[in-house]
This record gives sequence, structure tokens and C-alpha cells, in this order.
Amino acid sequence: MELNWLEDFLALAEHRNFSRAAEARNVTQPAFSRRIQALEAWVGTPLVLRSPRGVTLSAAGDALHEGAAGLVRDLRQMRRAALRAAGREGTALTIAATHALSFTFFPGWIRSFAALESLGTLNLVSDTMVACERILLAGEADFLLCHTAADVLPDLTPDRFTSLAVGADVLLPVSAPDENGAPRWVLPGSPDAPVRFLAYSAASGLGRILEAAWRSAGEAPCFDPVFTSPLAAALQTMARQGQGLAWLPRSMAADDLAAGHLVEAGGTPIKVEIRLFRPRRRQSATAEAFWETLSRQPSSQQASDGG
Repeated sequence: MELNWLEDFLALAEHRNFSRAAEARNVTQPAFSRRIQALEAWVGTPLVLRSPRGVTLSAAGDALHEGAAGLVRDLRQMRRAALRAAGREGTALTIAATHALSFTFFPGWIRSFAALESLGTLNLVSDTMVACERILLAGEADFLLCHTAADVLPDLTPDRFTSLAVGADVLLPVSAPDENGAPRWVLPGSPDAPVRFLAYSAASGLGRILEAAWRSAGEAPCFDPVFTSPLAAALQTMARQGQGLAWLPRSMAADDLAAGHLVEAGGTPIKVEIRLFRPRRRQSATAEAFWETLSRQPSSQQASDGG
């Protein structure tokens, strides 16, 4: 069994679409499909169920998914420990990023650095917001890439961590269209007719931002939560299938909106930033060089409060 197979499987679980997952993994779709089939052969049972509407995990796939992310993370930690023992840890750069940004923003953003090849080995750890915070706090990553809002920052104290704004995004309420092209589910809903809601779980940073926005507005829309997940891509798939309304980053929903698979569903969009967090303590020469390069970018803005 190869580590790449597990990483491919996690990408497929995130995107619920073979072509998108293959693109995110920078491999051709036939090669990606062969690696998923190889993993299924190694496990001894199908892990995914294919349909015209996308991909869902089988019961075996769900069981494997529970441990695969942790196993991949543990293997990366073992590699870092080995590099540290050999005195070579400083040549590797590890960035923890939330799932939504790992497959949308990160690839294009990281390719924008002309000196990327000089940074040594680059490791991307994709996980939920809660897990990414834990990884950075434990010193298992050099940086954390995530969505933030003005009043919703990660659980990282300003005396120990600082950040740069490296991009911007917008959270949009979206729904599958009805036969007339109008949203099937529309905000704000009412107590008598609540909106079927595809919600983020507590581990999601995007869920935190939504809850803070509703608190600031003084009231939340009338929702009937029918599905919960920490993965924006899972909510996107369910929304595309007409299962309810989801709040998605525009960066994720843009293709579906352009194709008419999803439409905006009322409400007020929520502006968010994409920020890169780091410890204030001195890091490896590679990490410091990367931060210095970022700091010189016109689009980068250091947090005024150090947070």
C-alpha cells in the first residue's frame, strides 16, 4: 500500500468527484482512478459508490476515512522526526491548510512564488480547522492557512502567533436551481417553512464564521439542519444534488455557479480573508525565508493586532 493512495482517497472524499480530485492531486484522471482501484484492491472491498451525481463513500469507505487522515498526518510527523534526528528538518516546509483551501486556493497561490523550488521539500497537511490549529500549536507545521473574519480568528493567542492576509474570499448561500432556474431553497425562511440546511460541524472554521456573523446580525435564518459535515466539498455535493442550502466559499462554488448547477439563494454574502499564521518564535531558515518572501508581496498584510 502506498501513501499516495491514501492521499488520493482523502482528496476524493473531499471533492466527491474523480476529475476534480485528480486535478487537485495533479495527476490525470485515468491514473487517479487506477490508484483508487489499487487501494480498493488492497483493502479488499469497494470504498466509493459512483453515480451520475457524483461519488459517495461506501460503508467501508466511511470506516477507512475515519482513520486515513490521522494515519497520513502521523506518517508526516514521523518523517519530520526523522529529518530532525538527521539535522535536516530545516530543509522541509510544512503548511497545514483547511480542506476548502487545500483544493482551491493553495495550488495556484503556492505556484505564484517563483522561488518555490528553492524552499526545499514542501509538505501540505490538509485537515479541519480544529485539527490544523492543533497541528500548529504542537509544532508539527510551520504555518496554518485558513479563512478568517474580522471578529473570528483561530484559537491562537496573539502573544505567540502572528499572521499575514494572503487572499480574500466570500461566503455565499447557494442552492440547486428548480425547473425555472430559481433557487430551490431560499433565505431567510420562516418558522413555518424553515430552509433545509446543509451545516458545518463544530470542527469547521467556516462554521465559526457563519455563527459569528449571525450573532452580529442579531438573528439567524430559520433553518432545518438535515446534514452536517466539516467538509465544504461534501456540503457542495449535497447542495448540487438539491438536498438543501449551503454556505460555500465563492472560490469553491464559482464553477458550479457559472454552469448553473448552483445559484445564489438570497441572504447577504459574508466577506472573509485568507490568512497565513505562524509562531512568533524563530523558525527554520527555510520557513523564515518563505515568510520574508510573503511579507514582500503587495497582497500580504500583517495583522495589526498581531493575531
